[in-house]
Amino acid sequence: MNRFDHLHKQYREKKMKERKERLLASSRNTIDTNGGGTSGYRFKQGPNTGIVAGHISVNHQNSKI
Repeated sequence: MNRFDHLHKQYREKKMKERKERLLASSRNTIDTNGGGTSGYRFKQGPNTGIVAGHISVNHQNSKI
């Protein structure tokens, strides 16, 4: 195996890995944050249906004015 073959193999494997990761990431279900008018995630199934889990909040530096 010469230098070019080795580089080509590395490049091809890198591209295949990136493609698989991209396909896997795009096939995941996204969480519907801010979907129900709240800044957290609302459970849709299970014993906690309808409960909001963890609001997203940011501490602003200007809030003490």
